[in-house]
Amino acid sequence: MESYIEPQPGKLEPRFGKLTGGLATALATPTLFLLPQAAQAQASPTELSPVKVQGEKPAPFLVTESASPKFTAPVLDTAKSVQIIPQELIQSQAATTLTDVLRNSPGITFGAGEGGNPLGDRPFIRGYDAQSSTFVDGMRDIGATSREVFNLEQVEVIKGADGAYAGRGGAGGSIDLISKTAKLRDFTDVSLGFGTAKYFRQTVDSNWKLGETTAFRLNAMNHNQDVDGRDTVDYSRWGVAPTISFGLGTPTRVTLSYFHMESDDTPDGGMPYTISKKGANDPNFHRTPISTIDRNNFYGLESDYRRTRNDMGTLLLEHDFSDRLTLRNQTRYTRATQRYVWTQPDDSKGNVNDGMVWRRNNNRDSRVSTWANQTELLGEFTAGGFKNRFLTGIELSAEDGRKDSLNIDRGNSNCPAGIGAAGNYTCTSLYNPNPGDPWVNPLNGGPKGEPTYTRTLTKSIYGFDTIEFTEQWQATVGLRVDDYETRLDQYNQDRVSRHDTLFNYQLGLVYKPAPNGSLYVSYGTSSTPAGAALGEGSETQSLTPGRGGVGTNAADLAPEKNRTMELGTKWDLIEGRLGLTAAVFRIETTNARITQPDNTYAMAGDKRVDGFELGLSGSITPQWQVYGGYTHLKSRIGDDGKTGAASNAGNAFPNTPEHSFSLWNTYAFTPQLTAGVGATFVDKQYGNEANTNSIPSYWRFDAMVGYRFTKTVDLQVNVNNLSDETYYDKAYPSHYASIAPGRSAVATLNLHF
Repeated sequence: MESYIEPQPGKLEPRFGKLTGGLATALATPTLFLLPQAAQAQASPTELSPVKVQGEKPAPFLVTESASPKFTAPVLDTAKSVQIIPQELIQSQAATTLTDVLRNSPGITFGAGEGGNPLGDRPFIRGYDAQSSTFVDGMRDIGATSREVFNLEQVEVIKGADGAYAGRGGAGGSIDLISKTAKLRDFTDVSLGFGTAKYFRQTVDSNWKLGETTAFRLNAMNHNQDVDGRDTVDYSRWGVAPTISFGLGTPTRVTLSYFHMESDDTPDGGMPYTISKKGANDPNFHRTPISTIDRNNFYGLESDYRRTRNDMGTLLLEHDFSDRLTLRNQTRYTRATQRYVWTQPDDSKGNVNDGMVWRRNNNRDSRVSTWANQTELLGEFTAGGFKNRFLTGIELSAEDGRKDSLNIDRGNSNCPAGIGAAGNYTCTSLYNPNPGDPWVNPLNGGPKGEPTYTRTLTKSIYGFDTIEFTEQWQATVGLRVDDYETRLDQYNQDRVSRHDTLFNYQLGLVYKPAPNGSLYVSYGTSSTPAGAALGEGSETQSLTPGRGGVGTNAADLAPEKNRTMELGTKWDLIEGRLGLTAAVFRIETTNARITQPDNTYAMAGDKRVDGFELGLSGSITPQWQVYGGYTHLKSRIGDDGKTGAASNAGNAFPNTPEHSFSLWNTYAFTPQLTAGVGATFVDKQYGNEANTNSIPSYWRFDAMVGYRFTKTVDLQVNVNNLSDETYYDKAYPSHYASIAPGRSAVATLNLHF
């Protein structure tokens, strides 16, 4: 059984002390990267074994190199928690969305949509909101959306404060989506998926070699489904992603790529919380999702919708000056639009106690666009007898957002006239809701014409250097400075603006007791300035004053400062086929924004997360593949500016389970037959800082079986939520929790040409 990884342009190969993937010599002759350790000892830096294009990889769940050139050492020698979720794992689980993929990363949860915020992926990493810290091929993708996987090679999760790598952002980390690229070979992969709840999915991934140095790749997807265990909810989307590359295998390479996706969904508002008869004055006041109602209940209307469109065009230029120095420049334009009418099952007036649910309307009409340019110089040199692998770069970006609300009226929240026609169908039954009610919007439903405009200009310079002192000791230093300027223009109000200089760094020291293992300690910082989400998510640092005049000094506040301290170890075992990781860490926000008793804001709060995590990926035997981990998080809110019973000091963070675990196994019983089973556990999560509502812990079990009939035809069947468990995967700060799908089954026919 042969082992191989296709070369990646512009990547460092630290094992041999030279650049490989981006060089003409390396690309002209494909290179073997994953060798058994004995073979590595015999391989020459200039004469590497050729790629074996036949055969299977013995450890497809183990990826030893990040696709980001900012990591100037392999993952094994990087003094930071970096988790890479490979395409093979995504395919074996029949995952279709980023939410599906990130279940493989314990310590990541998802938050529910809030108020007028956009609907889309809202991951929390180690307790901190990372909705606006999602990147595509190393460049920020600020537009809120539910992201697809049809054009992804892998997903990389960088955990802990990473301002040196990512620029502005939260303390928990960031997510980088790595796109598929054109290859110098011909292939076509077609997948047809059929399943329960009207599931139907089609994808095609086709690559053509157009010449000795030119290739074109096309990925396309069409997806439709209802949701198992839920009434009315459905998802529909399609996308296309062409890429053409010139100069592959030469010192100068040019890649043009485009991504387009549209969706038209009926969004799910979830299930209402229980409430106390005495309300918030009850000393035992605590809310959880109502367990006595049918899990199929949908409290919205059939006319609810969410429509999105995402476009992204990228030009990548790369040039190798030598085998030790490469220059790359990436220019990108993105545009994302979103319009939705989405119903929350609201209990704000106690109507749930009377068996009624107010159909609270949330809506949005928005767009966001970005121009960004990134220039990086990477390579290696020797100074003072020490080897250095470095990257330095400059990034410029202009981000513009526009958001408005829609003219829609859902009446009064206390359901004064009851349910049905008497109340114009603005309220429905808790036990028997009717999404087909003939509700008619008394307004026109179009945009109000009262938009809010946001604009953020960022100029950044950054650099990284991994210094190898000896074979056992090396250090990594990273530094980034961002000139950050943002402004907010609200309808019929004065402009509010803020200008900050963000200074962040990363320090790491690695000791290698053996070539296949490392011990490390690291310290990193990040900054969360005002307007960091550009209106495309929930802001911890908003330029907008709060309700009732609270926080009228919002624009006067400096960025939040975060820091992460981490101690960890990483090992590649069983001849490099199995990777094991362990880390203990502390994340602190030392000047969190708080509301003072006089209703002004101050940067005087503090909060922290202490935790540890374990991870494994790769092959226990050539037939047995594993991928999983465990994360323990102990979060604590410190000073929150409040006094008396209103204070949240000592409470846990929202969306932060104390324990989380995931494990996925596949076993090849024969060369044709493979089966897999997975388990996921997520502990209790609070929905708000007051810890007065929560969703319970849950276990979920999944399974798959695959059979290869020929080299060109195979069939895979996945069953998710085997026990048909009723569980909740997102906790809203008030009103409702998101309910997860019931048992589902999908059969996927794969054709390879």
